[in-house]
Amino acid sequence: CPACPAAPLAFTMLQLTRVYKGNSMFRGNASLNGQLSHVLEGNNVTQVLPLEPPDAWARRQDEVTTYLGNFRKLVMVFNKERPTDFTHHLCCHLGCRLYPNGTAQSFYEVTLNRTAFLSFHVPSATWERRWPGELPVAAFAQQQLMKYPITTQDLQYFLNTTCVSLLQAQSARTGPVSSRSRTPLVLGLVLGSLGLLGMALGIFLCTGGSC
Repeated sequence: CPACPAAPLAFTMLQLTRVYKGNSMFRGNASLNGQLSHVLEGNNVTQVLPLEPPDAWARRQDEVTTYLGNFRKLVMVFNKERPTDFTHHLCCHLGCRLYPNGTAQSFYEVTLNRTAFLSFHVPSATWERRWPGELPVAAFAQQQLMKYPITTQDLQYFLNTTCVSLLQAQSARTGPVSSRSRTPLVLGLVLGSLGLLGMALGIFLCTGGSC
């Protein structure tokens, strides 16, 4: 964008999960500097931009499919314990930005039923509650997420290192992303899903769908 040289490069990911009577439906996408790079629809995740070579991408697809299957089974178990007729919508928005002066900023925000729920403070690798007022499920989800390194240290590394490295490589490359690109990428949708795993327990332990 020649007219706005201070605009940062950005890699952003969005994952939406709809849960009703123990059934989970997934959709989401990722974009690199405003250009669609990945699409998640149900159990199918596709790479729109060739950010990973075919063999690496095939492994990534298997990882996403395996996780989503485990997540779906987990939700079914919770629903048997605490059945609810309420539909819940969980949204994860995460990514990083690289500014022209070399500084970077990463973020991870979660909303539950369109209300701010949790956020990840990247510098300290800690989850923070954003729900207005007291909500037991928010506190429970925060505690659960803090128990697992993959939702703290690993997530911090992905946002601060992997994600930013992707943008640095893109910044150094001239022209659009080509089919020969071999930029390594740990798909953020996987980590977004893993973050949802910890929160699912708290959400489905709510009594009478109060959350």
